[in-house]
Amino acid sequence: MFAFGYALVPLYDLVCEITGYNGRNSATTTVADVSSFEPDVSRTVKVEFVTSVGTDLPWKFWTTSNSIQLHPGEMTTVQFYATNKATEARIGQAIPGVSPTVASKYFRKTECFCFNEQPFEAGQTREMPVTFLVDPALPDDVDTITLSYTFFKAPDKG
Repeated sequence: MFAFGYALVPLYDLVCEITGYNGRNSATTTVADVSSFEPDVSRTVKVEFVTSVGTDLPWKFWTTSNSIQLHPGEMTTVQFYATNKATEARIGQAIPGVSPTVASKYFRKTECFCFNEQPFEAGQTREMPVTFLVDPALPDDVDTITLSYTFFKAPDKG
């Protein structure tokens, strides 16, 4: 049973990368990929931010804004912050989520701390930007998107 459960993690990651489910996508959007989008100033979308930390990582993780209003197609940067409260260095990995699920394929990140593991020295605080846009093709009935991140201790590589 343990081996089966352990094997499900890579399978889940693969499904998320292929489908874009839970805000994951193997093809990182680049600035060139989003340069053709024109902002839809006739529409406003609320983007909410939720931060949490797994119990295995003694970090504080936050953003200064719980939500913002933006026009689809408008490039936006939001600052997130983390502090390692441990007395030794730690490496964390942020796992993103986008809801409602239908919105995940319209949420385009060009820069995100979630793309890589984040090493922190003891007591270190760091600012971590996320740059994104919401594709103007987002269905009209979606007017609020929630972007969530949970930081976990990065797996040991030994």
